[in-house]
Amino acid sequence: MSKITRVPGQAKGRCRYVTSAGLVWSVATSEGAGDNVAQQTHTTLANLEANLLGAGSDKHHILEAVVYLGDMDRKAEMDEVWCAWIPDDGWPNRACVGADLAAGDLVEIKVTAKLLE
Repeated sequence: MSKITRVPGQAKGRCRYVTSAGLVWSVATSEGAGDNVAQQTHTTLANLEANLLGAGSDKHHILEAVVYLGDMDRKAEMDEVWCAWIPDDGWPNRACVGADLAAGDLVEIKVTAKLLE
């Protein structure tokens, strides 16, 4: 049986990341930082990268990502930042979904990554 490690987040009932069986699951938002999708995507990805590094992984090891956008008409703004952030040799399986996000949030990103060996 694999050990499960949970690192609490700021909000009750949530974790910054969870690790088990060589994998890490993490989610991040920008906590309303900035009023456009590009700014929030930059901040969200920085928060996500910090979570991955804290867990013992990095953006090169992301296997799957789900991007939640408050407005799918602004997907191109998010894609520009996302594509600049992801390494050319590390494209994960990714979905982008329109969602009703918390007030002030335009972007939320959830990933599954492999832990570093």
